[in-house]
Amino acid sequence: MDATSTISMATLLLALFTLLALPGLSFASITRHYKFDIQRKNVTRLCHTRSIVTVNGKFPGPKIVAREGDRVIVKVINHIKNNVTIHWHGVRQIQTGWADGPAYITQCPIQRGQTYVYNFTIVGQRGTLLWHAHISWMRVTLYGAIIILPKRGVPYPFPKPYKEIPVIFGEWFNADPEAVIAQALQTGAGPNVSDAYTINGLPGPLYNCSKVDTFKLKVKPGKTYLLRMINAALNDELFFSIANHTLTVVEVDAIYTKPFNSDTILITPGQTTNVLLRTKPSFPGATFLMAARPYATGLGTFDNTTTAGLLEYKYTPSTPSNKNLPLSKPTLPSLNDTAFAANFTGKLRSLANAQFPANVPQTVDKRFYFTVGLGTSPCPKNQTCQGPNGTKFAASVNNISFALPSTALLQAHFLGQSKGVYTTDFPSNPPFPFNYTGTPPNNTFVTNGTKAVVLPFNASVELVMQDTSIQGNESHPLHLHGFNFFVVGQGFGNYDPSKDPAKFNLADPIERNTFGVPAGGWVAIRFQADNPGVWFMHCHLDVHTSWGLRMAWVVNDGPLPNQKLLPPPSDLPKC
Repeated sequence: MDATSTISMATLLLALFTLLALPGLSFASITRHYKFDIQRKNVTRLCHTRSIVTVNGKFPGPKIVAREGDRVIVKVINHIKNNVTIHWHGVRQIQTGWADGPAYITQCPIQRGQTYVYNFTIVGQRGTLLWHAHISWMRVTLYGAIIILPKRGVPYPFPKPYKEIPVIFGEWFNADPEAVIAQALQTGAGPNVSDAYTINGLPGPLYNCSKVDTFKLKVKPGKTYLLRMINAALNDELFFSIANHTLTVVEVDAIYTKPFNSDTILITPGQTTNVLLRTKPSFPGATFLMAARPYATGLGTFDNTTTAGLLEYKYTPSTPSNKNLPLSKPTLPSLNDTAFAANFTGKLRSLANAQFPANVPQTVDKRFYFTVGLGTSPCPKNQTCQGPNGTKFAASVNNISFALPSTALLQAHFLGQSKGVYTTDFPSNPPFPFNYTGTPPNNTFVTNGTKAVVLPFNASVELVMQDTSIQGNESHPLHLHGFNFFVVGQGFGNYDPSKDPAKFNLADPIERNTFGVPAGGWVAIRFQADNPGVWFMHCHLDVHTSWGLRMAWVVNDGPLPNQKLLPPPSDLPKC
């Protein structure tokens, strides 16, 4: 190649890079590598030091930051005695179900000394999600934020924030959470509750011996901040508010929403909510309390305390200070304010515009009606149980309390070896109809089984989930793996198939991956089964999941190569 050709090639490459750097044009997607070392670390909260399980010694764990279209590779190395898996909550996992993470559903757990590489591409998603452990109660301390930025040159559909801050809610146990749930499952009683809620791992000043463990958000007057809020708490839905400030909801579960203002946010475990916080122009030096406490409706266990942080306005020596103003505290709804919960969730709407359409299935191929709620199971012989009337607490979907298999469902499905692992006779409707929100039946026993629903590829599905009052009406935040779904309807009482569908919103319903079945009511969702694999659906209150409020969907392959589940990776853990 002569000098002229070399110069021409250099000029061409320079022009290409200049073109790619122009606004509106994006570089090709990149691969982002992370290493997760699962290890124990001593952490002190509430003047109590405990050895907790962490990723890379951090609590909460490290952020995953990527752009829409990027490939993410996370090497997980287990250095502890407990088995571990990691779930990338809300990531669609198109054709990569092996990377989804729930133990014994898509993979066997990573045992001590083992390594597993999670490898997936973020397709058509942008916003805030979360990662967390997905086995037993390990996610008490194993969790962190997933931040998916838009493609380069693609702006947010709301004012560009001055700064973005993750705000992650969690729970702290002075006791070992694995021992807590093991004891509850043995005795049949409700487990002991946590000792505190946390904001970014810190309980805040409203707990004894915790003033130094307080999250402080330092802001400048007259700026707009994007708070990326995540509820990683184990067993509780939460109300959140900042004193004297209004929040603008702009996104939930990595889906942009029609913006609306609210003084208080409701966020359930597994949900994310992005809000704009516009700071006041004239409060330099002032401090405001931010607080979160539970929304609890049933007889289940919950921690009736409040976590708090501080919103602190910065100031300079040349600016008059407001540091001597009294600390303002927010007013949060009452513990069981179901009316507020229904009003807040009813305001959520998808943007549903040309750039971010709401592709709601307008016709339905498969219809299902699932009851969800608590029940009981008989006490084993020669054992004393501490559940209702000497039984054990249990939970179910359509009266089936899901029993985890000893090998992963996805592997059995892919190899065509489901016999002896799971059956495909999960009922499409409640097997024992009754007045679901009225007087409960005399028989509260559930049936145990490992059953799944099989769907043909690309079937449009409508699912109505109905709360039951067997152990008291209760909200249940249900999470569907592998898909987003549209919340087309919700209401109180028993669902009426002859009247309620006429009120469904098929134009701009909110799109989510986790949504609360209303206490004493029902919710209707629709989704397109366009992702082959085996997908878990469960209550995101982990005590209810542990009691069996969970099931699985099997979506068969489609006819085209890009509609088939890919083979398992070579390092897939073995049971």
